[in-house]
Amino acid sequence: MGVDVTMVATVMAAVATFSVLIAIYAATTVRDPMAKRVKALNERREQLKAGIVASTSKRRKKITNKNEAADRVRTLLGSLKMLQDEQVEKAQIKLMQAGIRSKDLAFVLIFARFVMPVVLGTIAIVGVYLLDWFPDWGALKKYGAVAGTLIGSYKAPDIWLKNKIDKRTAAIRKGLPDALDLLVICAEAGLTVDAAFNRVAKELGRAYPELGDEFALTSIELGFLTDRRSAFENLAMRIDLESIRGVVTTMIQTEKYGTPLASALRVLSAEFRNERMMRAEEKAARLPAIMTVPLILFILPVLFIVILGPAACAISDNLMKG
Repeated sequence: MGVDVTMVATVMAAVATFSVLIAIYAATTVRDPMAKRVKALNERREQLKAGIVASTSKRRKKITNKNEAADRVRTLLGSLKMLQDEQVEKAQIKLMQAGIRSKDLAFVLIFARFVMPVVLGTIAIVGVYLLDWFPDWGALKKYGAVAGTLIGSYKAPDIWLKNKIDKRTAAIRKGLPDALDLLVICAEAGLTVDAAFNRVAKELGRAYPELGDEFALTSIELGFLTDRRSAFENLAMRIDLESIRGVVTTMIQTEKYGTPLASALRVLSAEFRNERMMRAEEKAARLPAIMTVPLILFILPVLFIVILGPAACAISDNLMKG
């Protein structure tokens, strides 16, 4: 057949060896997620010791420049009749769920949805139809490229924002059972609800910074808002997670009816831990199906070559002698 079996076997064996080395390296070099944060904190401490701190005037100027830029974008969108109160409110809620506190960035997000399709779509139309970047493409491919550029550029800000929300929600979901356990301990120790949230935020701020940030903000709102229910509802609005809504409902009922907080939170914590264990078991159950493709593509061919290679070489030698 014109194929050197020995060479093919050598290449496949080399690929398999390289894959094994990569797997061993990935398994033995698992990085501690806290190492990077500790390093950043140490660097920040050294900067504070050296006096490298931005002055108050510079910070005020930076905030003022951001507000001026947002005001210009808002004015431009208002002149184009593109601002709707419902659209702005949804964008602000999405930004809060992504951990971005500035509400002015909602106008920038809406502006990006308008500008990116115009700019990138114009470049695609000029390049594909006028400059003829792809002369071998047919009319259908050119139309698909331009349409894909327009749709992708319009959806790009929403995809970026949704990705940040998903990552932040996953981090909060991971630390929620531990936070509830600490809330139970604080409640049984006699702390008030706002003091318990503040204490949990300090304790979990390093391990789960996203959850610690939200709990700290809730503690502040519980301290100065006249209606404590609003503070809990704001927490549920900032985090797009069903578990958080369950915690908020429990806290509101506790505040309203005076039911024991520790027992309710203990039940919720047990339920969330069971859910986390079920998600882990679900991922483990999917591993055999996921490993089928690498097994077929990389392991079985090498195994067949190792087993059938000597027989094929012997048959080839006998045919050549005959």
